[in-house]
Amino acid sequence: MKNMSPWWIRIPLFFFIIFGLMEYVIDSGDQLAIIAYPITQLFLLLVLMILIAMELILQSIENVMFHTLPEKAKERYLATPSKTWEWTWAKKWYQKLTGNKPIEEEGEIILDHNYDGIRELDNDMPPWWVYMFYATIVFGVIYLARYHVFNGVGQNMEYEIEVAEAQLAIDEYKKNAKDLVDINTVEFLADASDLKAGKTIFNNNCVACHMADGGGGIGPNLTDPYWILGGGIKNIFQTISEGGRDGKGMIAWKQTLKPLEMAQVSSYVLTMEGKEPANPKEAQGELWIDETKQKQNAILDENKEQVKDTVTVAMN
Repeated sequence: MKNMSPWWIRIPLFFFIIFGLMEYVIDSGDQLAIIAYPITQLFLLLVLMILIAMELILQSIENVMFHTLPEKAKERYLATPSKTWEWTWAKKWYQKLTGNKPIEEEGEIILDHNYDGIRELDNDMPPWWVYMFYATIVFGVIYLARYHVFNGVGQNMEYEIEVAEAQLAIDEYKKNAKDLVDINTVEFLADASDLKAGKTIFNNNCVACHMADGGGGIGPNLTDPYWILGGGIKNIFQTISEGGRDGKGMIAWKQTLKPLEMAQVSSYVLTMEGKEPANPKEAQGELWIDETKQKQNAILDENKEQVKDTVTVAMN
């Protein structure tokens, strides 16, 4: 009954101290231990019940000891004021922020208005409200100058910037997460590791129809520039994924191969063009001209000519 602090402060204080120690001791990575290990929730519940039980037991012991005292001792005990912890500084700040008059001084600000014995006090606006009002004025002036005078980045521009950054992050993620490749994002994989993996996939699944050197058997010749369903990385990837012509072409491999594996074997197939197989099958389909590749070659040739001209001028 003469505690220095009330129970509603002691119990949460000890509970959160134990909670903090538990989180510090248990290594749960990026997650909280209470989330990573559900058993800790039962532990904290048990701790809370023990703390409540301890408070009840202490109050019971104190009550029993009080009743064992003589009557005079009881009177002295009850007459002694309880020593409770008071937030003196908090009370002072609260008084300054509210600006309320003590009840003893309300007579100084009472008005003549009287309605059924109810009187009106002429209180000033609470200081906290006045301070916040002044703060909004300052904020408004700064906001006006920042975004309307000096043309700062507004909400629309911030949205566009965030969308652009998100798109860049998505593109970067797709580059690193090759298994997300599809017909729209597939590109030729020039890395030696990808081409080696594509060759292994080709030898395990495709040689029965196209031969190991790509010369063709049941399937068409892969070394010439003629393609039945179109050449280029996207068309080859589409054909491998969805299969060839109905009733004539090869099966769809999308249920067997992963997107990355289909991109690897498609890239390897492209490297076969121009090779000379042992028994090449006659050309089938139409001549495929890769316009993108032609443009790239034209740019390379132009750059080479510029280099030659620069060297010639320098030598002369």
